[in-house]
Amino acid sequence: MVVNSKIMSYAHGDKFGPYEVVAPLGAGGMGEVYRARDLKLNRDVAVKVLPASLANDADYLARFQREAQALAALNHPNIAAIYGLEGNAIVMELVEGSPLQGPMPLAEALPVAKQIAEALEAAHEQGIIHRDLKPGNILLTAAGVVKVLDFGLAKAVEAKTAVSGANSPTLTMRATEAGLILGTAGYMSPEQAAGKAVDRRADIWSFGVVLYELLTGARLFDGETVTHTLADVVKGEIDFSRIPEGSMRDLVRRCLDRNLKSRLQHIGEARIAIENYGTAKPVAKASRLPWVVCAVLAVVAGGLALRKPGEAGLAVRFD
Repeated sequence: MVVNSKIMSYAHGDKFGPYEVVAPLGAGGMGEVYRARDLKLNRDVAVKVLPASLANDADYLARFQREAQALAALNHPNIAAIYGLEGNAIVMELVEGSPLQGPMPLAEALPVAKQIAEALEAAHEQGIIHRDLKPGNILLTAAGVVKVLDFGLAKAVEAKTAVSGANSPTLTMRATEAGLILGTAGYMSPEQAAGKAVDRRADIWSFGVVLYELLTGARLFDGETVTHTLADVVKGEIDFSRIPEGSMRDLVRRCLDRNLKSRLQHIGEARIAIENYGTAKPVAKASRLPWVVCAVLAVVAGGLALRKPGEAGLAVRFD
């Protein structure tokens, strides 16, 4: 990621409590992220500074702190850990990796998809919904380990902003955060884009969009404008033919069902489908020998039935 350090708010040497800024990592609608040094524990961490529009809102910060406490309870190898809060800064595990990018060969994509599903499953079991799952929030390390970032942050931001017909739930930032809007709209569930209440099935939809992109290398919803993209999310036709026919296509189709009652209900079902992919053995073709034997016996029985009394018995021999 290339970062213009001139537009970042903090520079090398600035501190957040015991954390000293080393270098900028990136900036977006959810704030600015820095590599920092934990001076107490002598380790590198990531520090995310919240947007200025929310940094001094006491009501928001109280809700955000409660959300961070819930996320801190998550202990899963595929979820980037939260270490704590320092004012308006979130201190997190520093993950050395790259955002997901397709297409991947199926043999490589399946372990990645399984890890994403496991991360979502662990969060959903704790009642936590991501609401902003996308390749940019999923890092893949050189060792092939998936780390999902920013759990719950989109939910916390949404709670502070009223939803109108012009804004979907995660489109709560203004023009200065257009990158977040463009980067998120294509991964929203239809109900989220329409401003309706969402549950874990919104994450399942986003998982389906990410899996589609992972397998095909193409953005599923990528309109000319945000409005066009959201319209495609809500009603656009989905081309499943780009995914090889079989259980993977069926899984993506179930994740991307706009009917909430027909959509995959639990992300654990996706994990199981991925684990079982390719393990089903084809049904062996039934041997023709039993049918041949039966046919021969039927002929013999028919011949015996037609034999007149007193006639010599039929001599029958067959292999």
